Amino acid sequence: MYKTVSTIRWKNLFDGKNFKRYYNSGTGVYGHRPKERNHYQVPKEKLETRARNSNFFRLVTAFREHAHKEANIDPVSFVTKQESLPELNPESYGLTLTDRVSLENLIITNKSDVTIAEAIETLRNIYCGNIGVEFIHLESEEEREWFAENYEKFYQEALSEETRRVIAKDVLKSQAFDNFLAVKFVTVKRYGGEGAETMMSFLRELFQLSSNELEHLILCMPHRGRLNLLTGMMNFPPEKLFRKLRGISEFPNEAKATGDVISHFISSVDFNTTGKSLHVSLLPNPSHLEAVNPVSMGKTRAVMQAMNDGDYSENKTTRWSDKVLNLQIHGDAAYVGQGVNQECLALSGVPHFEIGGTIHLVVNNQVGFTTPPSRGRSTRYCTDLAKFINAPIIHVNGDDPEMVVRATRIAFAYQRKFRKDVFVDLNCFRRWGHNELDDPTFTNPQLYKLIHNRPSIPDAYLEKLSKSNLLTKEEGQSIVDDHTSWLTNALRQADDYNPDATYFTGWWSRIKQADSAVTTWNTGVNSNLLQFVGNRSVQFEENFNIHPHILKTHVKARLKRIEEERQIDWSTAEAMAFGSLLYQGYNVRLSGQDVGRGTFSHRHAMLVDQVSGGIHIPLNSMVSDQKGKIELANSILSEEAVLGFEYGVSITSPSTLSIWEAQFGDFFNGAQIIIDTFLTSGEAKWMMSSGLTMMLPHGYEGAGPEHSSCRMERFLQLTDSKETKPDGEDVNFQVANPTTPAQYFHLLRRQVMRDFRKPLIVITPKVLLRHSSAISDLNEMTLGTYFKTVIGDDRVQKENVQRILLVSGKHYYNLIQQRELLGANNVAIIRIESLCPFPIMELLEEIDKYKHANTFVWSQEEPRNMGAWSFVKPRFENLCGRRLHFSGRDSLPAPAVGVGRVHQREAEEVIKKPFAIK
Repeated sequence: MYKTVSTIRWKNLFDGKNFKRYYNSGTGVYGHRPKERNHYQVPKEKLETRARNSNFFRLVTAFREHAHKEANIDPVSFVTKQESLPELNPESYGLTLTDRVSLENLIITNKSDVTIAEAIETLRNIYCGNIGVEFIHLESEEEREWFAENYEKFYQEALSEETRRVIAKDVLKSQAFDNFLAVKFVTVKRYGGEGAETMMSFLRELFQLSSNELEHLILCMPHRGRLNLLTGMMNFPPEKLFRKLRGISEFPNEAKATGDVISHFISSVDFNTTGKSLHVSLLPNPSHLEAVNPVSMGKTRAVMQAMNDGDYSENKTTRWSDKVLNLQIHGDAAYVGQGVNQECLALSGVPHFEIGGTIHLVVNNQVGFTTPPSRGRSTRYCTDLAKFINAPIIHVNGDDPEMVVRATRIAFAYQRKFRKDVFVDLNCFRRWGHNELDDPTFTNPQLYKLIHNRPSIPDAYLEKLSKSNLLTKEEGQSIVDDHTSWLTNALRQADDYNPDATYFTGWWSRIKQADSAVTTWNTGVNSNLLQFVGNRSVQFEENFNIHPHILKTHVKARLKRIEEERQIDWSTAEAMAFGSLLYQGYNVRLSGQDVGRGTFSHRHAMLVDQVSGGIHIPLNSMVSDQKGKIELANSILSEEAVLGFEYGVSITSPSTLSIWEAQFGDFFNGAQIIIDTFLTSGEAKWMMSSGLTMMLPHGYEGAGPEHSSCRMERFLQLTDSKETKPDGEDVNFQVANPTTPAQYFHLLRRQVMRDFRKPLIVITPKVLLRHSSAISDLNEMTLGTYFKTVIGDDRVQKENVQRILLVSGKHYYNLIQQRELLGANNVAIIRIESLCPFPIMELLEEIDKYKHANTFVWSQEEPRNMGAWSFVKPRFENLCGRRLHFSGRDSLPAPAVGVGRVHQREAEEVIKKPFAIK
């Protein structure tokens, strides 16, 4: 192999700092005519040398740009067809193999004067071997220069004998683990690592590199090879795995958990091989492909902020920590096929979502389930999406674990240097198809004929090392025997193994699982502090150029409300909730589209200078020594990745009120995967609590099918609320539809004041944001006050009431107005503020006050097949023993009509019907 000179100046080849001076007699791609005087009198021989060098530079650049297409990256030489590219032929540039070029410091050789044949051999060795690289698409000249220079260095860097032995040990252990499970648990789908054992080489090297510089590594990965990693490197007790395989829970008996399948198992461990400790956290992986990726990004940022390392304020260029790294492992078909990946890449450079670059490992099985790449994507590579954000891509042959280690080193070095995403495409194969019980020959007979007739990667690598006397076959067999013996012993002890309660530790040590009882949390705040926070929430410097409309309708109006201690509106109550939490040392993170001002221009927690464009967040400068901070994360136009990101924040930091606000309530459906697989069931599956709050604007004001309903019926259907007995606080998540600013205030504060965490769905209003009746007095938020799950009717004489209307949310105000119009003093209107947990005891207590009531009606704006009707009816009738009538719109296929006159007619009918039902 050719050796590099001490300092490689490939960048001079690329950016043309040298060769742009040369005359190019070819197409002029890089060359320019010389600027020196009397250049036409330069000797012919010198001009020819310059032209030859210039054309050779074009050839070198072609290797950098195109050689990955000829690289030997396919271990089975079936899917990826190597090409013979004219761009890499010296004849295309007017060069012959015997031409000599003088390229001191530029060519990887120990000679300053080489033939084209020698140079081509070197270039092919580097760029067409078991690694192929794509980096020419990088927009930054500095990055292209750095990558070219450092790729050459890492490519030729010799691996130590110890590193090679460690590689062999890891891949042999991985194979031994798969073989053990295949014998002991024949019918188990384990999604083993056979065919991709060199994934372990990548992980081992990355863990070691990271432990030198980092403190935390946040890892997410799919099924394949997960158990190999857990038991082989992350100290996951195999007894716990075998216990689960025998049908016993992975959690202690006292845990309220359903558990999950083995291929979703998690672990958190301190990795120490260099004398420094690296904490590696492997996140749970629901079966929905790639959904965990944004969760890992959110967790990474939350860990960074919890460490107080990095600057996360507005108008800063560095917003991440140097001590935390995100690693994502993907499958090839899933990465190219799932849209959440594009959303994650689009988030990667956005303020408040930046994490300083992710390292991506694509375990390229070269088949998706049973679908070959030709039918599974429209691109050459599964990693082409990386070019979307100008990330470099390293394709490597999984048969060559040493090249995998080199690929890991260049990827890590690039991410550390530029804090950007980088991709390693590990081309491998599945030895047994999609899982061990599958028969891949049904659909891929030719491919699997090749795979089944070849030796395993660990056996082939052991053969290679034995020939060089680095590791004998007997030593390799000893590694396998020792690992198998360890697994066998663990299997014997599986039934006696008692799993530890490894949840609710560290930052979560004050948190517990919710009780089955219902508790009331005093979330009120001293009135002086509320006034102070409210005033500071709209304060700005004298030289700040505030928008005149905001000054009048937002700043001055808020100050007046606070001074009078009455008519507190929705946005003021929210600011008081946020500010009081910040004052107490909690953090608040609010994300979504334009959340700084609010979709309906009601919040204005983020003020923008009308001259300079500078941003001012008053709540972050209430006092000089303020500990708590609010982060207003105006997000990209995404739902799935952003909600996943916020979930990742919420499971990391219990002292942060994490909120995602939909632009309109029904927009959550773009994030349904996150809701289904994480939010509703994460605690039950993995004992991983979340206090994530979702704000979903809702209300029928004639905005049409897509801007009216937050589809509350979907969330209510997803809860584990009981129909035949009262709910406790241990439901999987909460759904609330508050009717007053004070109620909203208490809901927000309750999310972090309690000693447990539950996701919260807040059905937030639109028209009520400025409704003259939707106001609260300050004393409704002071000490001794709390969130009321049920609000009775104090506007009627209870002994006169014969009909009770049950209602939730904004519809209450329409009914009150209609009752006054009708003079129906025999009708009481009771508000159910908490839908889940369903407050049956509080509701019964309230209903018992109306001794003569004999008709009960549930009134809603939504169609009969939507809204809360189907949730409320069985609970009310089963637990109250009374019949409940329905009043609302007729069933519809869409949430609302899109015709103005029809909407108006329905709106009039829906407030009349509940007073007429018999």
